[in-house]
Amino acid sequence: MSELVSFEKQGSVGVITVNNPPVNALAQGVRQGLIEGLARGIDDPGVSAMVIIGGGRTFIAGADIREFGKPPQPPDLHSVLEKIESSPKPVVAAIHGTALGGGLEVCLACHYRVAVAAGQVGLPEVKLGLLPGAGGTQRLPRLIGAEAALKMIVSGDPVRAPRAKELGIVDEVVGEDLRAGAVAFAEKLVAEKKPLRKISAADDKLQAARQNPALFETFKKGIEREARGYLAPFKCIEAVQAAVTLPFAEGLKRERQLFQECMASPQSKGQIHAFFAEREATKIPDVPPGTPARKIERAAVIGAGTMGGGIAMNFANAGIPVTVVEMSQEALDRGLAVVKKNYAGTVEKGRLSQADMDKRMGLITGTLDRGAIREADIVIEAVFEEMAVKKDVFAALDKIAKPGAVLASNTSTLDIDQIASATSRPEAVIGTHFFSPANVMRLLELVRGARTAKETIATSSELSRRIGKVWVLAGNCDGFIGNRMLAPYLREAEFLVEEGATPQQVDKVIYDFGFAMGPFAMQDLAGLDVGWRIRKGKAAARRKDLRYSHVGDRLCEQGRFGQKTGSGWYRYEPGSRTPRPDPEVEALIAAAAKEGGITRRQVSDEEVLKRCLWALVNEGARILEEGIALRSSDIDVTYLYGYGFPRYRGGPMFYADQVGLKQVYGDVAAFHTQHGEPWTPAPLLERLAKEGKGFRDFSR
Repeated sequence: MSELVSFEKQGSVGVITVNNPPVNALAQGVRQGLIEGLARGIDDPGVSAMVIIGGGRTFIAGADIREFGKPPQPPDLHSVLEKIESSPKPVVAAIHGTALGGGLEVCLACHYRVAVAAGQVGLPEVKLGLLPGAGGTQRLPRLIGAEAALKMIVSGDPVRAPRAKELGIVDEVVGEDLRAGAVAFAEKLVAEKKPLRKISAADDKLQAARQNPALFETFKKGIEREARGYLAPFKCIEAVQAAVTLPFAEGLKRERQLFQECMASPQSKGQIHAFFAEREATKIPDVPPGTPARKIERAAVIGAGTMGGGIAMNFANAGIPVTVVEMSQEALDRGLAVVKKNYAGTVEKGRLSQADMDKRMGLITGTLDRGAIREADIVIEAVFEEMAVKKDVFAALDKIAKPGAVLASNTSTLDIDQIASATSRPEAVIGTHFFSPANVMRLLELVRGARTAKETIATSSELSRRIGKVWVLAGNCDGFIGNRMLAPYLREAEFLVEEGATPQQVDKVIYDFGFAMGPFAMQDLAGLDVGWRIRKGKAAARRKDLRYSHVGDRLCEQGRFGQKTGSGWYRYEPGSRTPRPDPEVEALIAAAAKEGGITRRQVSDEEVLKRCLWALVNEGARILEEGIALRSSDIDVTYLYGYGFPRYRGGPMFYADQVGLKQVYGDVAAFHTQHGEPWTPAPLLERLAKEGKGFRDFSR
């Protein structure tokens, strides 16, 4: 037998164990081993039933993603599932950990399924731009009905064993000794002469959908907003519909066809890249796994504003006690009231119980006494984005925080080394750039200073994982990865409106590309005063010979700070967040263009898209070459999780690779000729384009 699968008898039950750590992926050796194990059990007259179980910490957690796009190695998964389902002896799937994707499809081919209470089952292929390709879209509706199957397959979210039993996926939830429970269940099946249940032959659960032909159109309409731009969710719906309208064998063919359409699309390539990029981002060459990390048992946050309150919620959500320090009782009360309101909103939506809310609020303590941070293992400063203020805070923290505590700054642009210079322990200082709202946004940029210790990085990265963040390590420069790239992106958006585009045109082009929102709507949401404050701080150093758009500054001078003031780049009706074009803004833009000697013209959507995207990519190439980002995929992760870049396009650097750097460089060079120095091609972009390579080929 394959070394990845073993077979042994326990009484009259043959136990087939998959051992392909870490997640028992369905590699070729596992598929072959399953067929051999089944054959052995079928041929042995002393075996009356079989159990398929996972060794280690999980059942089969999916297909081997590394095989995607490569020539298939026999046996294919369909052959394995056919062998399981056609077995003349009952086959029971025994689930612990997760049975995901191909793993759940194996379970669905079995005649019965048992699981421990903590086990989870799901079909997450949609998150890779795919659909279940080994009968999942055909068997699951036959087992639990089309509507319930649609919810699972289109969301890709797993369900726990007790819920899976309610749905009918799992037949029995067994005790912690899964193997003993599964063997006993199999013996009982034989003793009671239970039938071999072949899901492929079942039909009764499909009747409700056949009597409700509008089900699929209704479901499509229900996901249109959330799934905007995505291909796979709608292909999943088509596949489930095939289960209802076609015989099983024909449904399998339709599923395969739809799977191949998804696999051939650029979207699956982008989503698979995003999947691997997120995991790759956690690998820091000089901070290997096992680097000592401090255990975080208590935290403190300096500042109870929007960011401070959101950061405190992250700790409370993870069960970590956190102290929030403010300068005035009024500010503290206001900040904690916002936290409470945020939690109450989650309770109202049914996503959190009142008991859990009370527990989390109980972990957050407010105080005006900075001395209360003495017991904290990490202190995160979340005050005004101004260097002098931050240095004052860190000088004070240095005197109060206990030895070994991590001192973190939630700065979005400022020099972490300058901040660290206010302390006697720069090795303990790190940037932790949370994104707003901090309790919702998943990205966390960890910023490494020149003297940040490896232990500080290891501690911060482990904490990031614990509080549910996707983290990327950035080097120290103005704006780090995300905001440094954002600056030229916003610059081009503002130049484009001066040249003749409108804010709504630019926003529509970027939105239609797949971003969560365009640059002007985004600024209105974040607050125009944030960027204005940063620009004013840099005004003295700004080169006067380079073009500069004054429109954003003039909006702020008029008190137009975005949604919070009812006007910014757009105007907003009271109580509404819908952006509406504003003639006053158009007049401001026209006046600025005239003042700058710019003749306004018709700007094409193609030019809008290229100038905004290639501004991101060109700056990303500089960041990569300078070592601010460790790899191009880290830049992609930053933009996917922090800036609303469409996941199905993989991130800005991956997208540029897909377009081809030769074309990207050609466009950038042309913009350089037309618009001057800001468009100077990044040396790395030029070199890779001329060598016929991509950013993925670059390593330091």
